[in-house]
Amino acid sequence: VLKKYEKEKKKIRVVASELIKLKDVMVRTVDGHEVRLMANIEGPEEIESAINHGAEGVGLYRTEFLYLNRSDLPGEEEQFEAYKYVVDLMKPHPVTIRTLDLGGDKFLSHLNLSPEINPSLGCRGIRLCLNRPDIFKIHLRAILRASIFGNLKIMYPLISGIEELKRANQILEEVKQELTSKGTEFNRDVEVGIMIEVPSAAIIADFLAKETRFFSIGTNDLIQYSLAIDRVNEKIAYLYEPLHPSVLRLIKGVIDTAHNAGIEIGMCGEMASDPLFIPVLLGMGLDEFSMGSISVPVIKEIVRNISLVEAKGLAEKVMNFSSAGEIEEFLRTQLKKNQT
Repeated sequence: VLKKYEKEKKKIRVVASELIKLKDVMVRTVDGHEVRLMANIEGPEEIESAINHGAEGVGLYRTEFLYLNRSDLPGEEEQFEAYKYVVDLMKPHPVTIRTLDLGGDKFLSHLNLSPEINPSLGCRGIRLCLNRPDIFKIHLRAILRASIFGNLKIMYPLISGIEELKRANQILEEVKQELTSKGTEFNRDVEVGIMIEVPSAAIIADFLAKETRFFSIGTNDLIQYSLAIDRVNEKIAYLYEPLHPSVLRLIKGVIDTAHNAGIEIGMCGEMASDPLFIPVLLGMGLDEFSMGSISVPVIKEIVRNISLVEAKGLAEKVMNFSSAGEIEEFLRTQLKKNQT
């Protein structure tokens, strides 16, 4: 499966070089439905590529780069400059900063964390931040200070329940009060959202929607946790199926829940950049697709050549299939029809 994705990425690079001239064209379906295509970035040096490829903002700004490959922790000023730079360049378009998502496959020896047998299910993401509020507060101060330089949003990773979300928001409020007392400027109404990447969060999305402003589906972990597989384990890699009916039902359920609650929902996992999946996700009602910058022109062209009515029809049909194999065969057949 992973080898297949690598081949697809190579194809995308070739096609993207031809389509980049469309970078300033509006992203609308044939029948006029607007869709936002955003970029995933791993550091400030990638923002120029995002802009050049026509991204309408940053849907996922990974912050781990500041903490990796060093023997100390980044200070508030260093973080602030890294966030401010991207937010300022991308304005008025939004930049969604994902709070620190260390743990799992990204460890820091100087944090003195206890060894874990299964780090993907351990102290990572928001769990680590809540476990180390000292680190989390410095992180949030830098983010909030950068919020006045553009359209910045905050997103918590790996939320699994309402208690974690409330605790994270409580710490955020404490940091806001600290900044206010010092007379430091920040956007007091900064939007806060969460990643939906744990099945428990998908199931209680209606509760979580009451405490947040937006959702972003992290399909990489959602698939891994839903299907109980390690996606980097070659022995069971064949079980990593983005089109598994259970995964699609979870995604559709979360999208419907978000819209019923009046909040927007995007996706920032691998699925959001795969041409095969775009029509179905569009038909399910996804508002925003966030991907590697190189994929933006390709996905834009796909969206511009399909109607929302057609996409909804595909999504409805797909939900009636009982296996990933059937769904993939159906979608590939439809894709070939559209290309002829």
